[in-house]
Amino acid sequence: MNQPAPPGRLQSRWWPAICHWWERVRTHPSALLLAAQLLSLLLYPLVDDRQSERVLFGAVALVVVPLAVWVVSRSMAANWIAWLLALPAMLFAATAIAFDMPQLLTWSSLLEAALYFYAACSLMAYMFADRNVTSDELFAAGATFTLLAWGFAYSFMVCQIWYPDSFIAAIDPDRPRRWIELLFLSFSTLSGVGNTDVLPVAAQARVLVMLEQFAGVAYIALVVSRLIALWVRRKP
Repeated sequence: MNQPAPPGRLQSRWWPAICHWWERVRTHPSALLLAAQLLSLLLYPLVDDRQSERVLFGAVALVVVPLAVWVVSRSMAANWIAWLLALPAMLFAATAIAFDMPQLLTWSSLLEAALYFYAACSLMAYMFADRNVTSDELFAAGATFTLLAWGFAYSFMVCQIWYPDSFIAAIDPDRPRRWIELLFLSFSTLSGVGNTDVLPVAAQARVLVMLEQFAGVAYIALVVSRLIALWVRRKP
């Protein structure tokens, strides 16, 4: 009969692997953030129709963003700002669900938008900090794009709450747009593709869309082009 391995043997077997993966995560925080964002993108359609599950799922994702800021930023103040935005956002979201107070979702969305924009700025500062392009900075380029897309999507959500009928679509034009529809609009606008059936009709919504279009062009021109130029120059 096989006897269970002593705790010491288990530790000696798994501990090096755990340390190896932790080192990979610690040295590639942007990769972890990008993976978390893309995973949540795949899972959102499963919970988009259930407001409570979507908000709680988004609150869990909020934990990853301050952690990424904590790793890439050397400023203690920058880390505190990220957590001061994330913790109230999660508190407002949980309170809104527990006590049926949908008005708190507005404040939660505002704080989440601010957090994603702040994290995107932190990652861009991280990428511009030196002239040596690392593999994590390449992951940071993709993660920053998703952070900007999420930030504008939450801004669209707040705009829709404050100004009803800000966005219309070919399907069910009279109802408010769901989160996944606003996120789809954000990705389409930021990438410059524009293949979306969701249209801004209120003046405030159109201003937000124009700001995102400008942000998308500036991101490609300033960040991505710089990383590509530095990456090509480092090749022998």
